[in-house]
Amino acid sequence: MARIFLVVVFFILYAPIFYLVFYSFNKGGTMIHFTGFTLDWYRELFHDTRLLIIVLNTLIIALLSSIFATIIGVFGALGIYTLKKKRTKNTFLSLNNILIVSPDVIMGASFLILFTLIGLKLGFYSVLLSHIAFSIPIVVLLVLPKLSEMKPSLLDAARDLGANNWNVLTKVVFPYITPGIFAGFFMALTYSLDDFAVTFFVTGNGFSTLSVEIYSLARRGISLNINALSTVLFVVTIALVGIYYMVTRRVNMKGVNVRK
Repeated sequence: MARIFLVVVFFILYAPIFYLVFYSFNKGGTMIHFTGFTLDWYRELFHDTRLLIIVLNTLIIALLSSIFATIIGVFGALGIYTLKKKRTKNTFLSLNNILIVSPDVIMGASFLILFTLIGLKLGFYSVLLSHIAFSIPIVVLLVLPKLSEMKPSLLDAARDLGANNWNVLTKVVFPYITPGIFAGFFMALTYSLDDFAVTFFVTGNGFSTLSVEIYSLARRGISLNINALSTVLFVVTIALVGIYYMVTRRVNMKGVNVRK
């Protein structure tokens, strides 16, 4: 019974996606009747220079925001982990978690107000700063469990062997929490690629990302260009998930070998 329920849930989740992918090859140009197989929509997609620039903008924003968010998030998690008072630690954890569960519309509006007040022109930098900001709590949340798993005796042993604080951090702590760091990076990358609400608020004239562009295209009417673009994004997302699992599995295997 549980397996049947699981199959039904996954069918509900993936059926619309496969429907969209299927009609991205429709020669008829509609999502009602499939008249024949064609790759014309993909050719048109890859010949659209403006759209390719938007794809490049999206990838640059995602990679840069993920890198900066991972660096800041890792040190933020270390700061929370080293707090002695439990009440203070729980306060910071609550503040971090509030940012994760806060509605994207509220975050987007707050970023828009902030950038307007400080006089920052909406565009590349406003989107980048926003993506870094909402990705940091995700990284903190994924790195903290690995820090909690680390035994204090491991750090004490490193200090007894003559390691200073920097050596303990770089040669003991960072290698131990590497799976959490990779998980935080890839999760931040996924969030950045998929985000629409926050980006919609802080995107200025002359700059756009894929999520905002797909929304604007959909408002003009149904076009199978959207299907082709969404299919490419779906394939890229699957590839990122596959890379994430390969990397984490390899890191975990190295960790097991080291413990042995």
